[in-house]
Amino acid sequence: MKKTKNPHQAILGALYGQAVGDAMGMPSELWPVQKVRNYFGWIESFLPGPQENIAANEFTAGEYTDDTQQAVALMDALLASDGRVEPERIAHHIMLWAERVGAFEKNILGPTSKAALLAVRAGTPVLEIPANGVTNGAAMRIAPIGCLMPSTDLPRFIEAVRLSCSPTHKSDIAVAGAFTVAWAISRAIEGAEWATIKQELPERVEQVQQQRVTTFSPSLSRRLVWALECAAKASELPDADALAELYHTIGAGMDNIESIPMTLALVELAGTDPQRCAVLAANLGGDTDTIGAMATAICGALHGIDAFPAEWIDTINRANQIDFQPYAAALTRLRNPG
Repeated sequence: MKKTKNPHQAILGALYGQAVGDAMGMPSELWPVQKVRNYFGWIESFLPGPQENIAANEFTAGEYTDDTQQAVALMDALLASDGRVEPERIAHHIMLWAERVGAFEKNILGPTSKAALLAVRAGTPVLEIPANGVTNGAAMRIAPIGCLMPSTDLPRFIEAVRLSCSPTHKSDIAVAGAFTVAWAISRAIEGAEWATIKQELPERVEQVQQQRVTTFSPSLSRRLVWALECAAKASELPDADALAELYHTIGAGMDNIESIPMTLALVELAGTDPQRCAVLAANLGGDTDTIGAMATAICGALHGIDAFPAEWIDTINRANQIDFQPYAAALTRLRNPG
């Protein structure tokens, strides 16, 4: 599969990668791996959420979840501010989404996001919200920041990630997790190979995590290195066995310390192929939609929009009443002004 270096095509690939990975992983979301196997056998196409899955039973085939819905809210905030990363505006757009879909009543929100958004709704300024949770609610929506921000100014890049996380997630591990995904996407858009990106990440992720230590989390950078090693070993196994090995070793939960290493492990296991990555994530068990969204966004940025079947793109557009083309065009313009 040929990697594109056309920024617009790569950004479009990242956005549809996010949506595809999310929608493909939606039906098995938060189920243990054995339950996924017993119920589905092997997921390889878009499916509706089964009635038995209370996290997914209101979704139709190809419909993405709060992960991509919040990424769209983040994009709307970025475009409304002409590319500036403004926490209050981001919080406002996420709140508009939450109220529109009834996120509080339907229990869609993760624990950290729910507490933070309740504070926002009560009028607390974003700066004053603690939001020290360790879950992946900021990393799951971060892809637009990777699309928007070039990697050339590292301090500016880190600050953009931190500001975009701040309405709901301010902890060291949450920001480091979001940085991991955003950096990989940005470097892919710039034409960097996966081999280069995965070598660059540990040092930079460690720097981000140590900037403002707020938790007693293990080192994310060390977990990333370990996860990539695990994926390389697992690649010798059949897919189902490889996924089980990663699931039981690295973990596929909602905490960044599991889901971010697993994200890189799936990119590695998939050989960066976006279609393969989305399918692998859907069959993983655990936080399938979020890990799928993050991993397939990275693969989509590496290979561009042409790596996805046209029918997959059509399904995403129809099921979600969306077209990412205008978003990609706007992000391309803001990333490369003039």
